[in-house]
Amino acid sequence: MSTTPRWRAVAAATGLLADDGAVSQTIFAEMTSLAHRTGAINLGQGFPDVDGPDYVKEAAKAAIDAGRNQYSPGDGVPELRRAIADHQRRHYGLDVDPDTEVLVTTGATEALTTAILALTGPGDEVVTLEPFYDSHAAAIAMAGATHVPVPLTAGLRLDAEALRAAVGPRTALLVVNTPHNPTGTVLRSTELEQVAAVARERDLLVLTDEVYEHLVYDDAVHVPLATLPGMAGRTLTVSSSGKTFSLTGWKVGWVHGPAPLVTAVRTVKQFVTYTSGSAFQPAIALALADDETPRALAASLSARRDLLCEGLLAAGFEVVVPAGTYFVVADGAPLGFDDGHDLCRRLPDLAGVVGVPVSAFCRAGSTAADRLRSRVRFTFVKRPEVLHEAVGRLGGLRGRRASR
Repeated sequence: MSTTPRWRAVAAATGLLADDGAVSQTIFAEMTSLAHRTGAINLGQGFPDVDGPDYVKEAAKAAIDAGRNQYSPGDGVPELRRAIADHQRRHYGLDVDPDTEVLVTTGATEALTTAILALTGPGDEVVTLEPFYDSHAAAIAMAGATHVPVPLTAGLRLDAEALRAAVGPRTALLVVNTPHNPTGTVLRSTELEQVAAVARERDLLVLTDEVYEHLVYDDAVHVPLATLPGMAGRTLTVSSSGKTFSLTGWKVGWVHGPAPLVTAVRTVKQFVTYTSGSAFQPAIALALADDETPRALAASLSARRDLLCEGLLAAGFEVVVPAGTYFVVADGAPLGFDDGHDLCRRLPDLAGVVGVPVSAFCRAGSTAADRLRSRVRFTFVKRPEVLHEAVGRLGGLRGRRASR
């Protein structure tokens, strides 16, 4: 009897499996390679081009000099677990036990993956929003569970009826990402209550990806799902320091929730990384007490978002102004580009800029992939001078439209 290797399921779920069965490079790698080869400005990948606060970096150096270079506790260093619990209490009124309900992870990706591996398996269904962050699909495939995506509306909002219809007797877990990557949508309280209602009625566990929790703009407010009535006891909340403090390479994340669920995640995690970032963890504990740095970053990113959105509009794109994250979604259809992937392949030559097609975050052939086929994601987490240059280059697209 033969079985399909699990790696093939993961490759298929993340778009790594080519039509001939070979493993292809990711779209992100393809676009980064295009940027390097052509000298284009890379607005495809979402990482800052400026480091986080000096005092946090100095704290990490001090921890290294103090000898904090060996294994840290598998749960995370005590001061960081306490800082995470304090952060959740201070910002959201959540009462979290740092000793039994907090687990430090190697970034949010490990928290999400180990949670899905711990809580689901073959025969289970996992419901997510679509588009979805690629690691969500990969983790579901690794668990052997079935991925059931719920497409966002054309306006990039939650479709509550579609969510309710997607939940069935085999649903084991809801995965909710807000602020949402790749669209920049921040779910409103009314939308979150619709999610919570489904979870309560169907007695479901929920895993929330909240890594952009502090990067929201204008009147948007991030509301953790765990704060809603009846949700704290069924929700695992994931976040990380990378986006909040512009230290993405440190990979210090966490998950918190009911002790039995955290124990399940810990059981998987101890055989994945066990522990990491010993010298970074006390530095992030210090950073989490700082509310001013995230506020200043959000204000700066809001201005940079506006700069990029205005430039994309001037270039002829239609734009959905994001309420959060690092990203803006632009529609190339008004410029005559109905295929976002094709546009992204051509953009380095047409305008000297790189983006990522939103279809990369959808299942091939899905309703969401078709609905968002002409959309492209650009990041604005770059220095203003880089964005000014990118906007200037994009301005030449209108003139090239007729020559396609």
